[in-house]
Parts: sequence; C-alpha cells; structure tokens
Amino acid sequence: MADYAIGDLQGCYSEFDALLKRVNFNPSQDHLYLVGDIVARGPDSLACLERLHTMQGSVTITLGNHDLHLIACHYLNKPANPKDKLADVFDSPKLPEYIHFLQQQPLAIWLERYDMLISHAGLNPNWSIKKALKRARFAESCYQGNDAHHYFANMYDPHPLEWQSTLPNEAKFRYIVNYFTRMRFVNLLGELDFSNKTSISEDSSIIPWFEHPSISKLKQQITFGHWAALEGKVKAENIHALDTGCVWGGAMTLLELSQKGCFVEKSHSFI
Repeated sequence: MADYAIGDLQGCYSEFDALLKRVNFNPSQDHLYLVGDIVARGPDSLACLERLHTMQGSVTITLGNHDLHLIACHYLNKPANPKDKLADVFDSPKLPEYIHFLQQQPLAIWLERYDMLISHAGLNPNWSIKKALKRARFAESCYQGNDAHHYFANMYDPHPLEWQSTLPNEAKFRYIVNYFTRMRFVNLLGELDFSNKTSISEDSSIIPWFEHPSISKLKQQITFGHWAALEGKVKAENIHALDTGCVWGGAMTLLELSQKGCFVEKSHSFI
C-alpha cells in the first residue's frame, strides 16, 4: 500500500498515465491525492476525467481554479474559453457524471499520518491549519449544496479586501476559494496579489505565500500545485510544490508521501 500526491494534470493524460505505470499504481491498494487543475489547456482533459472517474474510490482531488471554472461553466451554461481545449469534455454524454464527481471533491484535506495539508494553491498565512480546514468545509457546503448555482454565479465578483464575520456568505465563499485556488504572492498582512504569476517579484511589498513569517514557523507539511513558474523549487523542506508545468513543456511530478521520493515525467508535448 502506498499514498501519492501528484501535480496539476491540466489535460496531460499521457504523462499522467506514464507516472501511474512507473509506480505500479494499484487502485485496490494505493491512494492518489491530486492537487487540482485536472482539466484545461492540455490535449486530453476528457481522458484525465475518465481515468479518475473510474478510479474514484482511490483518488482525492483538492479542486483547483480550472476545476471550479469547469463546474461553474456547466452550472451557468457558459461557453469555455477555447484556449482551455474542453470542447470534447462539454460534448461528452458523461459530463453530468464528471461534474458530480468533481463537485464532491474538497478544497483542502489534512492527512494526519503524514502531518500534511494538501490544497491547490497553499495555506492562507492568516489561517491555522484547523481554521483553514473549517473554512474549506464551509466553501464545500456552498458548491455542493442546493444553492450551488447561486454561489458559482457569484464566484467571479471582486475579492473581499478582508475577512469579516459580517461578510455575506457569497463573499465568504469567494474569499475562501480565492485563497485555496488562486494564491501565489501575498503582502505581510497576508492579502492576495493577483497580478504576478512569476516565481519572483520586483515588488518588495509582496512575497510568495510560503515565505510569509507565519508559514515559515510551521512544522507541518504543506503540499500544493498551481504555481508552475516555481518549477517545484521551494527552499523549505516541509513545503512541496508539485506543479512543474507539464502543460507548458516542463514535467509532471508525483510525490510518494511516506518517504517523500519524487517521480518526474517530462512533458511529451506542450502548447
């Protein structure tokens, strides 16, 4: 039995399949944790969804921004961005099943046996892990509940400047989702900066979220994706960046959670 975490698939099915074969992944014994962004931009998002759906008893996905966008487009009857290469996904007769499958997935998970938090973009520096999980459960209740359409319709409104208990539930949902799925740089107050997607910034007022003093103090493991420009390079030994930009011509990375060994599959093609 083995547990693994894998970086953003983004429709790169052949690399995903190659990594599963390299570790002899056995769905009846092993478990795979995916850091999100299963779909979009790569050549075969549909194959990724189909494979995961058949393995759903042995996979857990912490949803990414592209996954939530796919679900939102389905709920709101919005066309996908042609750059996302999702036409065959929307044409699939199994789309409602795949949407339901994704919708049941969490924003964050805590693995006690590895002392590890997994989410798509990381951990808000102003949240303890306990608070982060509580906030994740709230957001999950929004996108999994009877009012899911309403929350997806409000997901694209401006980001709330700060968390307040008096915020409407829609704003709370948006605030939580943005930290879990869109975060890269923050300022010392932990506020999000959405403008920079590179690995470094010339703006000294913002830092990578994992270099924030509150995160640097943590001893727990944090595993995330979302930030391909990092190329998997983070100085802290307890922080694991798994998006190594396969869809951009980099590689796909799989982490064995017990010994922290990595398996890397170079991109077979890129956009």
